Amino acid sequence: MSHSDPPASSSSDEFLSGMPAARPNLPLSNSAPPLPPVPPASKNPVERDASGSAQPAPPKPAPPKPAPRPLPPPPTPRATLPPVSKPVAPDPTDPPRRPDPSRLAPVEPTMTSQTVAHAANVRPGSERRAIPAVDPPADAKPASGGTASRWRVAEPTHSARPVADDGSQTLEPVRKSVPAWLVSLILHITFLLALALWTTPIGQGISRVVLEFGEAVEQESVELQQFSLESADSTFNQDNSDAEVPVELDVQEMIDAVELAEPVEIVPLDIGSAATDITVQPMFSGRSGAMKSALLAMYGGNQETLDAVERGLRWLARNQEKAGSWSMKGPFDDGSYSENRIAATAMAMLAFQGDGNTHLEGPYQSLVEKGLRYLIKKQSRRDGFFARDAPGHEKAYAQAQATIAICELYAMTKDSSLRGPAQAAVDYALKAQSTEGGWRYDPRQDSDLSVTGWYVMALSSAKSAGLDVRESTLAIIDGYLDTVSTYEGAGYCYQRGRPATPAMTAEGLLCRQYLGWERDREAMVIGVDTLVQDWPIDYSDMNVYYWYYATQTIHHFGGEPWEQWNGKMRVELPQNQVKRGRESGSWSPQADQWGENSGRLFTTCLSIYCLEVYYRHLPLYKTVGQ
Repeated sequence: MSHSDPPASSSSDEFLSGMPAARPNLPLSNSAPPLPPVPPASKNPVERDASGSAQPAPPKPAPPKPAPRPLPPPPTPRATLPPVSKPVAPDPTDPPRRPDPSRLAPVEPTMTSQTVAHAANVRPGSERRAIPAVDPPADAKPASGGTASRWRVAEPTHSARPVADDGSQTLEPVRKSVPAWLVSLILHITFLLALALWTTPIGQGISRVVLEFGEAVEQESVELQQFSLESADSTFNQDNSDAEVPVELDVQEMIDAVELAEPVEIVPLDIGSAATDITVQPMFSGRSGAMKSALLAMYGGNQETLDAVERGLRWLARNQEKAGSWSMKGPFDDGSYSENRIAATAMAMLAFQGDGNTHLEGPYQSLVEKGLRYLIKKQSRRDGFFARDAPGHEKAYAQAQATIAICELYAMTKDSSLRGPAQAAVDYALKAQSTEGGWRYDPRQDSDLSVTGWYVMALSSAKSAGLDVRESTLAIIDGYLDTVSTYEGAGYCYQRGRPATPAMTAEGLLCRQYLGWERDREAMVIGVDTLVQDWPIDYSDMNVYYWYYATQTIHHFGGEPWEQWNGKMRVELPQNQVKRGRESGSWSPQADQWGENSGRLFTTCLSIYCLEVYYRHLPLYKTVGQ
């Protein structure tokens, strides 16, 4: 097989696509051309002279060597990549060299005639592509071995720096860019700040937050100034510089100086009409100090009622748990069958708060603070709900009672940290209201007057504290009370269609008072007179739940009905309080209509509320002679 034939193991197309084009009419031989014969070595003949001595003969000139036969040029080699040489580390002792601008210029590759001819013979669609050879530079030296190598000059991979006119290199300005991690950090911090300001109470008073992004400018000096951060809804500044100075106080002058809230004149409405505008009444400003003493004397309280309240508070203090909560089941005797720590904690706190104690001041300040922390910890930040751990039908009672407790604390102290949790609890109450206008065990499902009465007190406390309460919500409540009223509003029942009871009548009339009914309304007069004459306080028929609501309703009504009711209440309750033993200061639940289910803490707290009624809430009406 001659050299011009393709190998048998591959097709001619594949072979030709990877080989350079063959030169036409080029004789090829399988053997190298013969070399000229080398003449054998010869010795110079020795000539003898006349004396017979041997003399060397002059050398003969060497015959001329025949000109060597020119070798045929080798075939065009297959295009290959330039050899990769190992980088040589620079010598640290060599001085730095300035780059030669002439060598930095890119070298344009040139196409030889053989490359062009070969490229013309390559079939289209072939996968192998010929790499054009580059003619060697003019100053290139042949490689060792006598044959010239094919030079390939690669284009520079890095651009050279610009050179100034004087030959020195000019430096380009450094471009600054913000790394990605810094941008992510700023965005996350901004989101967390916005979330914190939105969910925490301190964010309630901040209306705008401005974040500035830009290049930092260095300042020569920075002056630091001291400042104080106060919430925008703060209405007072605490000043501890004033010390308490004992002064002589004339109780009669204090009584004369008391300005009770006088309701706006209300046009009588028939049952079923919408409620009128409801004014915000002060409720909690008589629980301590001189005002407490004046109200106690004005409405018939005495030292016996004060002592009974103090004994009851001491019993509650002994039974507080380490977590700050109270229990309905124990550790005392005659506890409830079911546990509801939210309700127990709220009821105990209301007893302490009714006597002027808050989480900031008072002899029981630390107990109230621990109870408040427990309630805040249990409150859901999503919807303001407290009573997730309470039994099913007791959740609504516990939620309403906890709402009353936290709204009272905010109203008494104006502590801005409580505004957020208090408003969240109020918002939950507004959302849980049913279409009928009341509340019951499940949100927006049904209504009964027992649960509704606790929520009316919660919303009244919130409104007195300055929290946001929709007027339409209160108007709907008034409409619901119409559906559970009897005797043209003088009596009330648990649910529509049921008979009126003393407890529901007292609770319904109290709701009417806070919703704007006037004192001289006929239904109000008849209802209060019925409570005093037909259902007075009687330990043979013990019902502390009814006494709690009736005491408040008749106290707000005032006048002769209150004197008659209070004359018996301030005697019966202290006499039946436990005076000795482990349960000293409490009231036994054994004879109570609801005591078997609710337990000793329930009857004790409601009895304390009754004995605090003189100053616990300011009266809603101004009676004749006051």
